[in-house]
Amino acid sequence: MRHTNEAYDNELRRLRSIVTQMGGLAEEELAQAVEALVNRDPEHARKVVEMDKKIDLLEVEADELVIEMIARRSPVADDLRDIISALKITTMLERIGDFAKNIAKRVTVISQSEPIAISASIPRMAQEAQEMIKNVLDAFVERDADKAVAVWQSDDKVDALYNSMFRELLTYMMESPGTITAGTHFLFIAKNIERVGDQATNIAEVVYYAAKGEPLDDNRPKADMTAFLSATDQNNNKT
Repeated sequence: MRHTNEAYDNELRRLRSIVTQMGGLAEEELAQAVEALVNRDPEHARKVVEMDKKIDLLEVEADELVIEMIARRSPVADDLRDIISALKITTMLERIGDFAKNIAKRVTVISQSEPIAISASIPRMAQEAQEMIKNVLDAFVERDADKAVAVWQSDDKVDALYNSMFRELLTYMMESPGTITAGTHFLFIAKNIERVGDQATNIAEVVYYAAKGEPLDDNRPKADMTAFLSATDQNNNKT
């Protein structure tokens, strides 16, 4: 929507630009964190941790811009909804950056442990999560509610991979107690990626609301079943 006030339009464009920049950085940070993990490269991981500072600075910039826009422009209706939605999304993207940073921080410990067989599920999970981030940002830029719904529905792929990885790692640690330390870190890494998918899903809900003016009916079943698994389940899976 264009306004008679060109400065206002420029501010709206700047806010949307910050969101897309944060999204691109979050996607890249996740990719680089997983690459550092796969290569057991602590130096690469440290660079990923430094990348996160850029996302944090952009979030601060977005906060300040939104405060200024509300104070000076007194936005209402669609404009207010768009501004608040963008602000919520920057918070979620900052959280995605934190999850990627947490993955990178665990690389040093893992690189000092004995190598263990790592399933392809972690890179696959990360790839699915990156795709969710990319698609939800496209939905945001295009104000496309249908694309937002598609992202919202795709989180079950990440959850399914997480469930598989969780079972695999628990079984591996039960059979080889010496791998428990590294395996536990991998469990946390997998959980961080699963949470990235959750944040992308939350962003999709915000994008849908911004586009439609009504909330997305939140009745999608959560596919993460790891809270209900027990050691007995693991033993049964091996037989």
